[in-house]
Amino acid sequence: MSDEPTRTDRVWTLPNVLSMIRLAGVPVFLWLVLGPEADGWALGVLMLAGITDFLDGYLARRLDQFSVLGEILDPVADRLYIFAVVVGLALRDVVPWWVAVVLPARDLFLWMLVPLLRTRGYHALPVHVLGKAATFNLLYAFPLLLLGDGEGIVATLARVWGWAFAFWGIGLYWWVGLLYAWQVRRLLARDDRWVGADG
Repeated sequence: MSDEPTRTDRVWTLPNVLSMIRLAGVPVFLWLVLGPEADGWALGVLMLAGITDFLDGYLARRLDQFSVLGEILDPVADRLYIFAVVVGLALRDVVPWWVAVVLPARDLFLWMLVPLLRTRGYHALPVHVLGKAATFNLLYAFPLLLLGDGEGIVATLARVWGWAFAFWGIGLYWWVGLLYAWQVRRLLARDDRWVGADG
């Protein structure tokens, strides 16, 4: 008997609704950070995003509400948040522009591998635990860095912890990207061997 969860085509599951709420918060966060610079409210949006990111996965397992849409929504929401936050903070000069370049560059690198996977009938690689750890680090780093955009002991501590999370997150993010690339290479090489044996 397989231990793999059963995935359905349902759209309106509780985990999917939480992912949709998280996605809806992306433009709200950008407006709060770049418009009125309401950093307190922007931090609240980021905290809500972090809570819903944890809850949608937890509830999918707990309620057995795995869905095809959920497998797409969750990572897309994570990537959009990371991209929106890093661009917003770079425009505010909270983080340097190299951070805003290096994170999307990794995702662009992985998206370029998708057509190679599809030539062999694969749609995506399974989520790696290190990938979740990288996302966790980044989703905690950016609220701390935003909180650290000020004066005083709280801002200083937030900056220190924020950069610690950020460096670990960026490093893990790229390490996992290279692991995915290695997996793609191995999948393609294995399938080539099968084709050669059958031909």
